[in-house]
Amino acid sequence: MEILHVSAECYPIAKVGGLADVVGALPKYQTQAGCVAKVVMPAYKTRFFATHEFELVHQGGTWLGHDWYHVNVWKEDHNTLGFDLYLLDIPGLLDKEGVYGHWNDTERFLAFQVGVLDWLNEWVHHPDVIHCHDHHTGLIPFMVSYGYKYERLRNIATVLTIHNAQYQGQFGWEQLYRLPGFDLWKAGLLGWEGAINPLAAAVKCAWRFTTVSPSYLEELYTNANGLESLLSSERSKGVGILNGIDTVVWDPATDPMLPVNYNELTFLKAKEEIKQQLCEEFGLDPSLPLISFIGRLVGEKGGDLLPEIIGRSIFEQHKQLNFLVLGSGDSHVEWSLQQTKIYTGKNFNVQFGYNEGLAHRIYAGSDFLLMPSRVEPCGLNQMYALRYGTIPIVRSTGGLKDTVVDFGDPGGFGIRFIQPAAWDACSAIARAMVLYHNNSLFQEIREYCMQLDHSWDSAAEEYLKLYNSL
Repeated sequence: MEILHVSAECYPIAKVGGLADVVGALPKYQTQAGCVAKVVMPAYKTRFFATHEFELVHQGGTWLGHDWYHVNVWKEDHNTLGFDLYLLDIPGLLDKEGVYGHWNDTERFLAFQVGVLDWLNEWVHHPDVIHCHDHHTGLIPFMVSYGYKYERLRNIATVLTIHNAQYQGQFGWEQLYRLPGFDLWKAGLLGWEGAINPLAAAVKCAWRFTTVSPSYLEELYTNANGLESLLSSERSKGVGILNGIDTVVWDPATDPMLPVNYNELTFLKAKEEIKQQLCEEFGLDPSLPLISFIGRLVGEKGGDLLPEIIGRSIFEQHKQLNFLVLGSGDSHVEWSLQQTKIYTGKNFNVQFGYNEGLAHRIYAGSDFLLMPSRVEPCGLNQMYALRYGTIPIVRSTGGLKDTVVDFGDPGGFGIRFIQPAAWDACSAIARAMVLYHNNSLFQEIREYCMQLDHSWDSAAEEYLKLYNSL
């Protein structure tokens, strides 16, 4: 079976969020399972593109409305990622630094999707499945089904994975002329609430759609940023498959980004040493429990709750704990965290931006990882934390609910709270402090966490079952 994954992100080429981690890992595990899995993504101006060897495998061009664009497709020469990687380059559109946030993002991702299908149209053979990821590739199922020039591609199964339904890529009908020709009476399949909506179009036109956890699928039927009725009407096409993590990349026993490696038998001393280094780096007291947050500082992740959670918990716990934050996002949240530093003294520090090596050290050196998310389709951070023997404190939503069992329940190993509010998160942190000071139970749970299996093996098998059913 041959699967072509089409995505705006893929780790380690270009990463903004969890989408990149999924697309960087799932095809590798599908290849190991005996499939031919390939990834095509835009050729952004990235360090990876500049420092690896690529072969030009396709040259062509495409019309986007009245504009003509040259298209190159480059194939990575050495199978560095464990699967075939293709970068599609459209000079003047895709060859920019940064994945999103450009004034012409609609045009950029539309051209990318058209370029992918034009390239695919010239293949001698065709893949069995085109697997689209999020709204950036959401028009592909429609174009495959109804575009005049893609008639050769009609029988390829199309699958959409919704990584985050809050982002849908809507744009106005005045840009309809940019799409390759199709019967205009099919245009209703593109629209939702007065605009062209790529995510809605993909839900309507893909053979199946998946979400990145079973609980997130159920939540979308009642909370999907306006798509609730559409998803409910297409319920028979929906499947919830829990993401995994790449246990080769995320392995404390071999992780090159850690100053000390460890496993479930040697973690006590090693984690303490990494924590000591972290605390020295950020001016924190290593004798106190360390709670960390890694992620985007936005409302969806509960980033706006952090200043109150941190300030309140530090004083409720009489300054007997530390907080460390790594992330960036809303400017007001960043300002609020700076202000929080002033009155919390040496119990809190923050580094804005993202640093992959520092993230690995924080997962390894922290005692707890806080995730107060309002929306969390799957969440990978809690799985990374568990792998590194760090206990997650999570709001009970989406994939967090599917992957973390509260330690008060049978077989539990984490801490969950219900409300997306600072007071409930602070109550969970108070429970974490009780657990921390119960030394034998704390060590027992950490050892158990490290042995949990959140690898991609079972998820890759679920996707193969889905493809086979098509």
